Amino acid sequence: MNKRKSLYHGHRFPAAIISLAVRWYFRFQLGLRDIEELLFERGVVVRYETIRRWCDKFGAGFAHRVKAARRKPGRTWHLDEVFVTLRGEPYLLWRAVDQHGAELDILLQKHRDKAAAKRFFNRVLAACADAPRRIVTDQLRSYPAAKAEIPELANVKHVFVKASARVNNRAENSHQPTRERERRMRGFRLP
Repeated sequence: MNKRKSLYHGHRFPAAIISLAVRWYFRFQLGLRDIEELLFERGVVVRYETIRRWCDKFGAGFAHRVKAARRKPGRTWHLDEVFVTLRGEPYLLWRAVDQHGAELDILLQKHRDKAAAKRFFNRVLAACADAPRRIVTDQLRSYPAAKAEIPELANVKHVFVKASARVNNRAENSHQPTRERERRMRGFRLP
């Protein structure tokens, strides 16, 4: 019988400390040096560079497990896009959240046309098992044009809101952590 090695095999620190550090980094708005200090207060001496390597190695796996364990997505989707700068060039960060505020999916694209909206719809549909009952978007014309070409979304109610009315607050509020991180990093460098 083949025994599978632990994911943490060969690491100096126990799995509980590694997972705690990675969870803190991705869950809260903490920097690597902040986590280094928090662990030091608990008697664990580890460098911030080690925490960065842990986040690179284990972060995607943790995110996948959390996404699989979370509750079923709601049937109302709020979709919105926001401009971010990447190496000085403008990009659009498309985001979908459900009525509970849980993020369904994000996609970084260069364009804001029908093809980009269709690509985003297909990606969100692939990530979620069920199609929504209602979609809430701003008045961008790309959304209804792309929705008309996707058969799963043919009978879905589409609600348009004015951006100034802030009725689409679920999607608007989900941009806040991205904006905060963008300010901290003085612009993004990598997608």
